[in-house]
Amino acid sequence: MEGEPTAELIRAQLRRLRMNAELSQEEFGKLVHFSGSQVSAVELGQRPLDRFLLKRADEVLGTGGLLTSLLKLAERDGQPSWFRPWLEAERQAQQLRCYQPSLVPGLLQTENYARAIIRTDAMLGDDEVEKRLAVRMDRQSILTQPNLTTFVAVMDELVLRRADESFRGLMSQQIAHLIECVERSKVSVHIVPAEVSLHVGLAGPFSLARGSDGGWVGYLENQLGGAVIDKEDDLAVLLSRWESVRSEALPRGRSVDLMKEVMTSWS
Repeated sequence: MEGEPTAELIRAQLRRLRMNAELSQEEFGKLVHFSGSQVSAVELGQRPLDRFLLKRADEVLGTGGLLTSLLKLAERDGQPSWFRPWLEAERQAQQLRCYQPSLVPGLLQTENYARAIIRTDAMLGDDEVEKRLAVRMDRQSILTQPNLTTFVAVMDELVLRRADESFRGLMSQQIAHLIECVERSKVSVHIVPAEVSLHVGLAGPFSLARGSDGGWVGYLENQLGGAVIDKEDDLAVLLSRWESVRSEALPRGRSVDLMKEVMTSWS
């Protein structure tokens, strides 16, 4: 759900900009490929804010991307309170580390993979799935921010091989994306091979962010949400576990070779 104060601001700005352009809802709708009634419903809050409509509105009204930028703020405001501190730490991080035993890390997911994962929650309707997907894709922009110097992701080989025949096309696309990500100087992906049967990371996924002050913040995921870790003793445990998990993983080049091998085995 969008952050309500920001969502109301977007609707008000959309209406103001449209009226300043001396366009009726019908006239404006034709320009952005929506009906006049749909434009009215968005402006009145009777219809969720639509990313495509706002993108077209920015182009038609020459706003310089104002409305879509506000939508990103609304989506951030709409995040659960426990997640916002981590999003802030993630955005400001100079270094990011992530371990995942069962999924590709969110920052490295393709749109199709992310949508499939989000859709496994049967309680979410199509609109909510697409909202969560948009937020996840927007988060990935941090990988191109100048303040971030390195992002190191470690995952188990099982993550790559969790693909029946109906899922292999999507998973092949995802693995190809991981290989492309490794070609970026900031991103490193390491795979814990299947022959490593037991290691401390199997207790669950976790992420770490190092800020410009040199301090670390951690994040733990669970079925109901997550928790931001900032106590010194707890961070020391996570950093120690990171070193243990990272030591079990293959080097960067051999990890890429394994990813290619997995894709080849399906063809």
